Amino acid sequence: MKSVFVTVGTTSFDELIATARSPPALQALQSRGYQKLVLQVGRGSLPQPSSSSAVAVEAFRFKDSLAEELQSADLVISHAGAGSCLETLEKGKPLIVVINDKLMDNHQLELAKQLHRDGYVLYCNCSTLVETLQSMDLSALKPFPPGQPEKFASFLDTVFGLQ
Repeated sequence: MKSVFVTVGTTSFDELIATARSPPALQALQSRGYQKLVLQVGRGSLPQPSSSSAVAVEAFRFKDSLAEELQSADLVISHAGAGSCLETLEKGKPLIVVINDKLMDNHQLELAKQLHRDGYVLYCNCSTLVETLQSMDLSALKPFPPGQPEKFASFLDTVFGLQ
């Protein structure tokens, strides 16, 4: 069963959760062959159960580890938190990074843009997520180089202006 995992980490990003489970997003996922949507909502609102879609939807707040969800996902949609992005990329999963436009001093945008420029992720905001799902070409994404945390740390230092 092809599945999508949406994660917001430890934050609250209700707009992403609502957009990912909206009828147009579910239709886009279904048309791509996805049958299951798992939502990790963090400190946000747990959505009401819905059975009106051909895509099964599950939701939870937190787990000790997201490794199992990441491993079983065929696509990950994530907020642009560095930890969430890195963990997903290290697992070799295709990743769509969704920017939270409501954050001040949005370093997440810088991170998402750089990862996109390097060919590792697709990125969008909530208003363009459905369009991204409809037009995505996941085969164009490059695999993230494994086992080089010092390079990622250096990359983050550069993105955040610490070097």
